[in-house]
Amino acid sequence: MSRNASALILMWLGVHMVLGQVSPALADSDRQAERQALVQSLRGVAPDLMIDDPNVRAAMLHVPRHRFVPDGLQNQAYLDRPVPIGHGQTISQPTVVALMTQLADVDSTHKVLEVGTGSGYQAAILAQLTDQVYTIEIIEPLARDARERLANLGYDRIRTRQGDGYYGWPEQAPFDRILVTAAAAHIPSPLLEQLKPGGRMVIPVGPRWGAQTLMLVTKDQAGETTTESLLPVRFVPLTGETPR
Repeated sequence: MSRNASALILMWLGVHMVLGQVSPALADSDRQAERQALVQSLRGVAPDLMIDDPNVRAAMLHVPRHRFVPDGLQNQAYLDRPVPIGHGQTISQPTVVALMTQLADVDSTHKVLEVGTGSGYQAAILAQLTDQVYTIEIIEPLARDARERLANLGYDRIRTRQGDGYYGWPEQAPFDRILVTAAAAHIPSPLLEQLKPGGRMVIPVGPRWGAQTLMLVTKDQAGETTTESLLPVRFVPLTGETPR
């Protein structure tokens, strides 16, 4: 990847279907044209990291992002940029959401854990691909609001939890896929343990507010893990009483 491409990616990234499965949110057709324009603009961040999965693009088209953005920032809902959601957190920019979803390679048979619910947008995207979505948020007001928002939009199959996502959700493990939407200083061992053989994890890794890398972690059928560094990113840090 060129230095210019890396710089562009860092500028773009935020601090942090199965097509037959149709969410009740699809009934919300207002701002459909804006969603369509946004999805058509999504290209990717490098020649080998293009956003070209039709199921992911369809999920992005169907989920009403403006419902996950604070009322005062509605004009930013369909721009390809992160948007503050309070408590020092953001809703990640659409390019990042689409890329992480595509890297996870989710299908309808997969059980998926998301660490870092935020406003609930990434969970809603995942719910277009599988009805087995579990999501954890450590900040209590965000967890509460996301739970209510998702319920109001009809995503009643998404399981939500308020707690420290570093430790995953052991009662529901193992998971076929894990997405972490905040940067950890290292790959949390509890999440590795909860990743099923044959599974994939997408996670930003790096120091708090420092240089971070989006990583793809795969576990083979024998339980051996392989990590691949994909691109430089900047996310909000994974918080909580976690080992550093």
